[in-house]
Amino acid sequence: MFSARRILVFLLDVCLILSAFVLSFLLRFDFQIPASERDLVVSGLCVIMIVKPLVFVASGMYRNIWRYASLQDAIQIFKVVTFSTVISAFALMLIKNASGLPRSIYALDWFMLFSLVAGSRLVWRIYREIHILPKTKNGHRTLIIGAGEAGCLLLKEIWKQQDSPYKVVGFIDDDSEKQGLKLNGLPVLGKIERLKALVRKYQIEEVIFAIPSASRDTMRSVIGCCEKASVKFKTLPSITDIVDGNISVNQIKDVEIEDLLGREPVVLDQAAIRGYLTDKRVIVTGAAGSIGSEICRQVAKFKPSKILLFDNAETPLYYIEKELTETFPELRVVPVIGDVKNAERVESIFDEFEPEVVFHAAAYKHVPMMEYNPVEAVNNNIRGTKVLADAARKHSVKNFVMISTDKAVNPTNIMGASKRAAEIYVQALAAKSKTKFTTVRFGNVLGSNGSVIPLFKEQIKKGGPVTVTDREVIRYFMTIPEASQLVLQAGCIGNGGDIFVLDMGEPVRILDLAEELIKLSGLVPYQDIDIVFTGLRPGEKLFEELLIEGEGVKPTQHKKIRVLSAVQSDINRISQELEVLFKAAEHANLPTLMFSLKQLVPEFTPRYVFDGPAPVVFQKLRPDLFVIPQAAINEN
Repeated sequence: MFSARRILVFLLDVCLILSAFVLSFLLRFDFQIPASERDLVVSGLCVIMIVKPLVFVASGMYRNIWRYASLQDAIQIFKVVTFSTVISAFALMLIKNASGLPRSIYALDWFMLFSLVAGSRLVWRIYREIHILPKTKNGHRTLIIGAGEAGCLLLKEIWKQQDSPYKVVGFIDDDSEKQGLKLNGLPVLGKIERLKALVRKYQIEEVIFAIPSASRDTMRSVIGCCEKASVKFKTLPSITDIVDGNISVNQIKDVEIEDLLGREPVVLDQAAIRGYLTDKRVIVTGAAGSIGSEICRQVAKFKPSKILLFDNAETPLYYIEKELTETFPELRVVPVIGDVKNAERVESIFDEFEPEVVFHAAAYKHVPMMEYNPVEAVNNNIRGTKVLADAARKHSVKNFVMISTDKAVNPTNIMGASKRAAEIYVQALAAKSKTKFTTVRFGNVLGSNGSVIPLFKEQIKKGGPVTVTDREVIRYFMTIPEASQLVLQAGCIGNGGDIFVLDMGEPVRILDLAEELIKLSGLVPYQDIDIVFTGLRPGEKLFEELLIEGEGVKPTQHKKIRVLSAVQSDINRISQELEVLFKAAEHANLPTLMFSLKQLVPEFTPRYVFDGPAPVVFQKLRPDLFVIPQAAINEN
C-alpha cells in the first residue's frame, strides 16, 4: 500500500507525463500545433496516459526515498522513462488513429519526460536541504578531519539531524590539492599541523576524525594535536561501516584504545569457509566466553545447519544463546551445559548430535590464577582437550580447531605449559586420525574477559592509580572479531596436525597502553591519574613469543596466517605421560605433577619447583615457596 505522500508523487508524475507529451508537440511545431495534428495529440495521449503510468508503478520507482535522491535514482528514472517510451511507441504504432505520429515526437517526448521527472526530484531535494532542513545554530563548533568520501557523508548526516550537537565550521586535510577548496560549501581550512591555530582562530570545541583508512600513527598524531589544543576528539566507525554506508551521527564515538591499535580489516576466503561450515553441525566449547561467543557469531554468519553452544557457565550461556536466536532466527541454536572434563557427558553429546566441526575454546587462561591452581589447569586445559579430541576422533568429526596461546611458547607458567601439552597431544593424535586437527595460536585479545584494558578502564574510572606490572613488559594484541575470523579461516587451511600462528602485528608496551588510555579519558598521566608498578605476577614474563625454537614457519595462502612445521610425536608415549600427569592431579600431588609436566613439555621453565610432600589444600600457598626435590630429578 502506498502512503498519501507517494500517491501525490505518482499523480505529479502523471501530470509530467501529460506535460511532456504536449510539450513535445509544441516544440515540434514551434508552439503552433496544426489543426490536422490535434487528433493525433488526443489519440496519443489516450495511449501514453494508460501505458506510462502503469510502467512507472510496475517499476517500483515509488518505493524510493526521494528526499535522498542520488545518481542511482537518476539511472533508475532513465531506465523507467526509456522503457515506458518504447512500450508506448509500440502501442501507438499498433493503433490506427495514432500511427501517424512524427518520429521526432518520440525522441522529444522521451527527453522532456526524463528531464521533468529527474528535475522534479532534484528540485525537491535542493528545496528541502535549503529551506526545510534545520540549520544547526547551537551545536558545538566542529572541525572534520578528512575532506574525502567519509567526511562528505558525515557532513550530510550532521545536516540531516533535527538537533545535531555539531555545527561544522570546515574541514582539515593534508592533501595539498584540497587546500582553499570547498566541500559542500564549507572550506578546507588547512593541514593537520595547523590544528592548534585553527582551533584557536575558529573557537573550535570538537574535532571529528573522518579518515577510516588512516594508520594508527596518524591517529596518534592527531590526538596529540588535539590534546595540545585542549579540544575534544572523536572518530567514525570502522571502514567496513563506511563501505556499507552505515554512517550516522549516532555512530560518532569517543576514540577507544582499539582505534589506536587498529589493524587492516581481515579479508576472509568466504568460499573456503562456507565449504566446511555451511549446512554443517558445529559445536563450540567455551561458547559463553569472550572468544568462544565471538566464534559463535562468526560461525552463525555461514549458516550451519545447527550450532551447539557447550559451556558450564549457565548465565553467560543463556545470554549468547538469546543473542544468536534473535540475530539469526533461522539458525538452530542448542545450548548445552556441561564440562569438557566429563568424558561421559562429552560422549553422550557426540552420540546425540553427531557434530561435524568442533571449535575448542574452553580453557582456563589467567596466568596468575593457574599458578595457584595447577591441578585445575591440568584437568581443564589438558584433560579436557584430550577428552574432546578423543571423542572427535572416535566419531569421525571432519574438522577440530583448538584455540591455543602464545603463552604456550617456551612457557614459564602453568597455564602456558598446560596449553602446550594440549597442543602436543592434538598434534600426535592428528597423525593417526581421519579428523583434521588444527591448532591456532595467538596472543592477547583486546577486551576479552580478564584482559588488561577493562582493568585499566575500571581503575581510571575510580580515579586511579593504574597498576602496571613492569615498565618494560610488552604484549601482542588483536581484536576479538579479528582473532575469531582468522580462527575460522585457519580451520580450512592445512592437512591436519598443523599449528597456525596469527599475525599479531607489532608488540605493544603495556605502560604506553596505560598512558594512552588515561589520555583518551581526557586526563593527564602521573598528574590526574598516577601509574604504579607492582612487579611481575607469578608465572608472568616481560615478553611473549609466538614460535618455539626449531619450529619452522611457513606462509599460507592467507597473509595473516602462518603455519609451523609439524613435529612428529609418539601418541603412545604422550598418552602414558599424560596418565602419570592426570594421576598426580587426581591426588593433588604437586611435585609429581610439576615434574610430569616438565617431562611432557621440555621447554617449560617454571620459576619455582616443589620440595617435600605437597599438601592437599594448596590454593592459598604461594607457588614461589615450593621446590622440586633433587632426588626426584635424579631418579628420572
